[in-house]
Amino acid sequence: MKRATDGEMPFMPLPVSFYEPGANVVARALLGHWLIRKTEAGFSGGMIVETEAYLADDPASHGFKGRTMRNAAMFGPAGTAYVYFIYGNHWCFNAVCQREGVAEAVLIRAVEPRFGIGWMQTQRPVLKARELTNGPAKLCAALGIDRRMDGVSLFNADSPVFIASNPRRQEDFSALGPEICTTRIGITRAADLPLRFYLGSSELVSRPSARRLFRRSARQA
Repeated sequence: MKRATDGEMPFMPLPVSFYEPGANVVARALLGHWLIRKTEAGFSGGMIVETEAYLADDPASHGFKGRTMRNAAMFGPAGTAYVYFIYGNHWCFNAVCQREGVAEAVLIRAVEPRFGIGWMQTQRPVLKARELTNGPAKLCAALGIDRRMDGVSLFNADSPVFIASNPRRQEDFSALGPEICTTRIGITRAADLPLRFYLGSSELVSRPSARRLFRRSARQA
């Protein structure tokens, strides 16, 4: 697996096999790993602290009614980026799961900025640091993620955006945990499914007040 470097900081993309299970499994496993954006100024990004899973038989999923030009990337292969446009000129970033042809993906809802924060602040100037990437559209704006990244390989260090293993994940998980599972937010269909996961002590979580279904400590992760 090719390694990307930024000075002394190595970035090892998660392998394609990481994304092959269902989105409900991958959504939890992504917590604590790094979302990395390659820019002319270097690497920017941070630790994933909030995710939501969207499944093949899920009425809230973009792929539920079949493949279209808009959602084609969601049908695979595993480890593909699915980037879609929402109201207000915003973008959302997803990691595609499952085998090719099965429309499952994980929406990245929030990250803790760790690398290239100055560059992110030029992309999305905010008065409060906690508002830089505490939402799916916010993190895409801060990281310059848009339709150009739709369909790229997230396990390739040469991609403009990829997801990297965090060698300090257990330590960071312990600091920002416990892991919380809740129902998803901002949707009306299948809104009762327990498919949203976040690190409960992170200040960058988009909205901590959904109905909690379980808590999991770092030792159980």
